[in-house]
Amino acid sequence: MEYLTPGFTREMLATHTILIPSMAPIQFSLVKAAMESEGYHMELLQNSGSEVSQLGLKYVHNDTCYPALLIIGQFLDALNSGRYDLDHTALIITQSGGGCRASNYIRLLRKALVKAGYGNIPVASANALGMEEGSAMPWTVKMLLKMLAAAEYGDELMALYNQTVAYEDHKGDSQTCLDKWIETISGWFHNGKNYLLPAMKRRFRDIAADFAAIPKTIVPKVKVGVVGEIYVKFSPLGNNDLVHFLETQDCEVNLPSLTGYAQYCCANWKLDTQLYGMNPKLGRYAGWALKLMDHIGMSMNETLRSFGYYAPGSFRELMEKPKGILSLGAKMGEGWLLTAEMVELIEGGYENVICAQPFGCLPNHIAGKGVINRIRAIHPEANITPIDYDPSATRVNQENRIKLMLAVAKEKLLQKEEEAHDQNDSV
Repeated sequence: MEYLTPGFTREMLATHTILIPSMAPIQFSLVKAAMESEGYHMELLQNSGSEVSQLGLKYVHNDTCYPALLIIGQFLDALNSGRYDLDHTALIITQSGGGCRASNYIRLLRKALVKAGYGNIPVASANALGMEEGSAMPWTVKMLLKMLAAAEYGDELMALYNQTVAYEDHKGDSQTCLDKWIETISGWFHNGKNYLLPAMKRRFRDIAADFAAIPKTIVPKVKVGVVGEIYVKFSPLGNNDLVHFLETQDCEVNLPSLTGYAQYCCANWKLDTQLYGMNPKLGRYAGWALKLMDHIGMSMNETLRSFGYYAPGSFRELMEKPKGILSLGAKMGEGWLLTAEMVELIEGGYENVICAQPFGCLPNHIAGKGVINRIRAIHPEANITPIDYDPSATRVNQENRIKLMLAVAKEKLLQKEEEAHDQNDSV
């Protein structure tokens, strides 16, 4: 049976509020502002709790990917709340176009909406491949540039915040700085400023300088990198607020960038033309987009390093990381990107890595859990722990597994400090 909801039309931009599921809180806050500046009426959903997952379980088969269950549950919980005019509300969901189930979430969502009595709610598809004709978002070049700038600024803010909050002398300084810049950057978009590359380079420095000025005391701490399926990696709803939990354990946290996933998609479209003989025109466009994003990313990372923060290398360097471990042809879900990010984090000093994955996510079990032994053989210092997230997994069990990993990490850190102390005494 085909479950249909109304298509999203350009006319709805003036009449409908579009609900966005939460994933990457910092980046999505800025993407929302970028879209609002172009006339969209957006709301970033913040609802969470057991009701969300229970609604997802009610309307989505429990064998389906955990992120789909949460996203659909969050939408339905919002529609049930009574806060919205249901005749003027639409939903938006992204589609990467890959072979992972993520590109099929939109059909699962439509089915759930019809079954829950919301068959009148339009669903808009955010994709760059021409999928879902008649329901795709009406993109403009200006809005796409603003959205790219939003994601890049968001990645910088996330990196600066995570590397500052662990060492701040006055609790709350980093959050205050983060809130200030989210508001400032949102204002830029509404005023049509600072979303093109020359201005972005200057603003990258202003933002980094502000975080660098926060009083902090740098002491040895356990450094933890977080990788995994993109939704579970970023979303506090999907990973039981993993980043905050690691902060309470006195760790410095590093999450790879959100734009890295966009670059991964572009790289894969380009690789398709080389490995599988697919659309060469799409490959050329993808190559141009990849160059643009990598140029912006390298500019931002150079700025971070100039202020004493850690930043990775270029995306082209990242593509070299899986060599000898996994082929670049392995690109279902997060594919080779997941392997590459683990290696990059370990080589960058974040040797303790949490691989956050939905239970039963085949791409993550292959490109994440499946390569751990090979990575450890190349990098014996690696301390990698895969953590499964699904409705039946308890938060206590997840956090206990992470605490076991951190106990090993703290022991290694103490050993390094003792060795450094002994060397100083012998000099």
